[in-house]
Amino acid sequence: MKKKKIQNIIIVAIAISIIGAIVGYNYSVEQNKQKGLQFGIELEQIQQDVKDLQTKFYSEKTRWKEGDITKEELLEFYDNHLKEFNETISKYDDLSPPEIFESSVELLKISSETQLLSDSEYIKWIKTGDESAKVRSDTQFQESVEYELQGLVEFYSAKTGIKNYDEDAKFEAPQSGLTQKVIQVAENMASKCDEEFKNELGEFDSDEIEVEWFNCTNEAKKWKIDHLP
Repeated sequence: MKKKKIQNIIIVAIAISIIGAIVGYNYSVEQNKQKGLQFGIELEQIQQDVKDLQTKFYSEKTRWKEGDITKEELLEFYDNHLKEFNETISKYDDLSPPEIFESSVELLKISSETQLLSDSEYIKWIKTGDESAKVRSDTQFQESVEYELQGLVEFYSAKTGIKNYDEDAKFEAPQSGLTQKVIQVAENMASKCDEEFKNELGEFDSDEIEVEWFNCTNEAKKWKIDHLP
């Protein structure tokens, strides 16, 4: 009888330890899931902030050209723009991405940093009329787009490579074929924007056309994000 009682105690102890392990595992899984969801929300907000900053950046120049604001007011806005952009970029460092997404975050951060450099050169061009600054700005803008493209490929490849977010270490091959196809279509859309709004020298005939081109390329980016698997 005493032996049976001891066996029952052992069985209960084992059962309790198993339940504890299951609860602990489920808690860990749920914590990881919530962490991943929070990371996605925060990253999306940063990218939206960057987009909003760029939209405002070009629209203010149009306002200046149309006489709605003075050049001094434009340059004051640009000074604040650079400060806000720096603050936005610093938010990448506050993210806590799952390891599989770290490389994509780094690429998106580099993209934003390169865009900031482009904006700085653009402002220099507005201030001084130095055409070489405009050339550097255009080059850095293109580099920024390329970094962003790489970052999105990394992000969505990682995202589609996860078979089940709730189960640790279960992965399937990323849908690279579909991803690359979507990327190619988006690139073609962006190329059409260049063909439609840029002249033979690769420049814009007016500030309004430049804004239209910027909006067109943003639509291509949005389509890409919406259709990546």
